[in-house]
Amino acid sequence: MLNFGKKYSTFCFLDNHEYNFKKSYDCIAGAGVTAQFVINANGELSVGKLDRFLSENNDWIFGHISYDLKNEFEDLYSSNPDGIDFPILSFFVPEVVFIISNAELRIGVFPPNDPDFLYKEIMSGFFPEEISPVPILKSRFSRNAYIKSVRKLQEHILKGDCYEINFCQEFYATKTIIDPVAVHKNLSKVSPNPFSAFYKYFDKFLMCASPERFLKKRGDVIISQPIKGTARRIEADKSADDLQKKSLSQNEKERAENIMIVDMVRNDLAKICSEGSVKVEDYLGVYTFPQVHQMISTISGILKGGIKFSEILNATFPMGSMTGAPKKRVMELIEEYEKTKRGLFSGSVGYINPEGDFDFNVVIRSIQYNARNKYLSIMAGSA
Repeated sequence: MLNFGKKYSTFCFLDNHEYNFKKSYDCIAGAGVTAQFVINANGELSVGKLDRFLSENNDWIFGHISYDLKNEFEDLYSSNPDGIDFPILSFFVPEVVFIISNAELRIGVFPPNDPDFLYKEIMSGFFPEEISPVPILKSRFSRNAYIKSVRKLQEHILKGDCYEINFCQEFYATKTIIDPVAVHKNLSKVSPNPFSAFYKYFDKFLMCASPERFLKKRGDVIISQPIKGTARRIEADKSADDLQKKSLSQNEKERAENIMIVDMVRNDLAKICSEGSVKVEDYLGVYTFPQVHQMISTISGILKGGIKFSEILNATFPMGSMTGAPKKRVMELIEEYEKTKRGLFSGSVGYINPEGDFDFNVVIRSIQYNARNKYLSIMAGSA
């Protein structure tokens, strides 16, 4: 299916790799475009128009939200360089929808597409892949410059400017030619995660192995599952690995970070949920993934009647796990100290179904690629 999606200008493939994280589907994908809403970096921001697009297109909708949509909700700006250049926001109604659930494949199409023909084309498997060379990555920071920035940010914390900040750096390669599908398949093999995504927007690609959910809505219930707290796996030694997991659950610093983000998400959801309905369903839970153990909490609430999608984004985006607290101040510091525009990194990719339910990830653990200018980017952060 990934190779099949190559022929479309826009393609979004979401895969939970058989994790049971309140999942709706095993895999879901949208290919091709019948209608689209886009906010470009040099265009006028108006996320409120998205609500009109959603109401006029009561169908399956896929797309992305870049981190820089923050500028729509707060008096902020983004001036750092961006070698990938995804739009700030894009949502599309696909020509074809694929849903895999419980070993069943469902295909929904707009004419003149024929589901039987598409199925045979996918199963034929005649989609050659290129061998992608391993790029030589450079960093936007020298080691000394990075440490100097961290120390300055620690001074901001000591002065009371903020409690915590997520500080990111970019590793990049230029003049690089890759096959994004082959790279994503290899990434999924090495690091299968419940909120993985392969996303193509014309000549721009996201290959994502995210373990984190941003928001899910089903009916009038909305949930968020922020991650704060990480410990590496020791797969060769089960006793040592179990100790790592236990140590993470008891680590004072990691617990403090997660507790802080839980409070932030509770506050965000309280703006759009019925009074008294916001609750913590799973507090400081530790979950195991291929390379790391993660501390994850689950917060839910009952949405107020008539809440629009733009209002949900306004209350919750960007996700606190990728900013820190207080949110606006740390976003100002992020712009001051980071050297790359985050773009789609620490943004979100997901879908909205015809009933208005949705599921969106947090774009982390990802590779981005611009095929036109042969630019490859990997962002990494720490708190």
